[in-house]
Amino acid sequence: MRYPAAVSDIVVTPRIVIPGDELTEAFVRSSGPGGQNVNKVASKVELRWTPQTSAALSFDDRAYLLTKLGGRLTLDGELIVTSDRYRDQPRNRADAAEKLAAIVRAALARPKPRKKTKPSRGAKERRIASKKKRGEIKSARRARFD
Repeated sequence: MRYPAAVSDIVVTPRIVIPGDELTEAFVRSSGPGGQNVNKVASKVELRWTPQTSAALSFDDRAYLLTKLGGRLTLDGELIVTSDRYRDQPRNRADAAEKLAAIVRAALARPKPRKKTKPSRGAKERRIASKKKRGEIKSARRARFD
């Protein structure tokens, strides 16, 4: 059974805020602890967001996010986050919002570009010296027939 509800804005980063009207929240019956209460209260939260049509993302961020989250999106392009960690609905709502923010934050984190470096002169000399030493050890193993 689903009960849609109004959702507040989710702050992902200071630059990115997902508006509440782009989110769909539904409540379903949860599994897990709760005793008899679990059979009559819809405490599990299902939060849905469509990044393809979101106004919160720039064009570059949207393209990067869609490539990173490709496997997590439904066929309709929705990202679904659920939470049934707690026994009450308000805490699950907050948990689902934080999960969504964390997923988007992690997906938008770009790797730091690698700076090309050259080995120092000392490093080159040490490398050559260790190769020479290793070669001498191996040549000493060979049997000599004089």
